[in-house]
Amino acid sequence: MSRILITGADGFTGRYLAQQLYSEGHEVVGITHSAITDPVDGLSRSHVCDLTDAQGLKDVVADLRPEKVAHLAAIAFVAHGDVENIYRTNIVGSRNLLEAISSVGRVNSVLLASSANIYGNQVNGAIDEHTPPNPVNDYAVSKLSMEFVARTYAERLPITVARPFNYTGIGQSADFLIPKIVDHVRRRADVVELGNLDVARDFSDVRDVVVAYSSLLASADAVGSVFNICSGRATSLSDVIAMIKDVSSHDFAVEVNPAFSRANEVKSLWGDRGALNSLTGQSPRHSLRDTLAWMLDAA
Repeated sequence: MSRILITGADGFTGRYLAQQLYSEGHEVVGITHSAITDPVDGLSRSHVCDLTDAQGLKDVVADLRPEKVAHLAAIAFVAHGDVENIYRTNIVGSRNLLEAISSVGRVNSVLLASSANIYGNQVNGAIDEHTPPNPVNDYAVSKLSMEFVARTYAERLPITVARPFNYTGIGQSADFLIPKIVDHVRRRADVVELGNLDVARDFSDVRDVVVAYSSLLASADAVGSVFNICSGRATSLSDVIAMIKDVSSHDFAVEVNPAFSRANEVKSLWGDRGALNSLTGQSPRHSLRDTLAWMLDAA
């Protein structure tokens, strides 16, 4: 078993990945942006460190001495208002981490969480890893730039890039689409205000995502490659809303608020998970309906 470092260990995905890796027998250590106020199951110890603090990162990584690293920490909200912070954290912060890992040595697997947002608007069905990037927002540009930064470390570090499509689950911020709707439904609200309705997304369950991450971390055959993390199915927002109404037995009106709409909104994101299937032999365990029922039943 390995000592595995998770950056962003106290974040939405980090908490689930820590639990997954711990359940497999690994020692899990973490880096967080601020002090942990709610304990992370499976995390043995952690350090507070900002990704933009290059020397601080080197000191922390040298102290933790991981064998594998899952880099999840990022500004992950597309509509985040501070553009400079998006670029500074997602590009410079990622480079600082790679430099810190490289200087310490002994790491045999580095998983970088990029994003399917780098594909932008594609109109030819399911997107595979060979689809040319076409980022249309600052978040996507920052993630694609991180991937290019990673290439400069390819000869020094065993890097695997994951491109997750949309995923959700209990604990995700209500800034994101499905948690926002679920929160309104659990409060029995009569109206939900949303932005662009003419969109379709490939939704996964966070529990499936972290299983995929764990498998990629463990596979020497994954090194040097890029993998879509997705369900392989596109679901329109209207179908998501209908499904939530059906599962919850609560009807509500949907109103479009222009303040929530983005001119550069990606209209459709639908992934091909063939490469991940071939490497891991895995298939998603949870349907979107299962995920919604899980979230709606949360205490």
